[in-house]
Amino acid sequence: MEKNNENGMLIPQTLEEFASLVETGTHVFYFTADWCGDCVYLKPHLADIVATFPKIDFVEINRDKFIEACESMQIFGIPSLVIVRDGQEVARFVDKNRKTKGEVLSFLHTYL
Repeated sequence: MEKNNENGMLIPQTLEEFASLVETGTHVFYFTADWCGDCVYLKPHLADIVATFPKIDFVEINRDKFIEACESMQIFGIPSLVIVRDGQEVARFVDKNRKTKGEVLSFLHTYL
């Protein structure tokens, strides 16, 4: 598994690595894609968001590389954030509007 040095998120390389992260511990999954304008808008804020929760692992999932994982988690729009604890979804932040740093932080503070 790699770590994104820009934002501190874990980046699984295989579906097996992804599945192991889903099943054990508390993780925030950030579903994204390089071509996504709203993802690009949020990107400069990700390092600050991750640093706000130092005890939580954030996981960056490229939608195009992990389409099966997105389908299994019913991710139909990006960017999406899903909090998973020991295999159970705790909460998700998905809507059609562009997400701001403040909105993401508010969501995470509510559920973490």
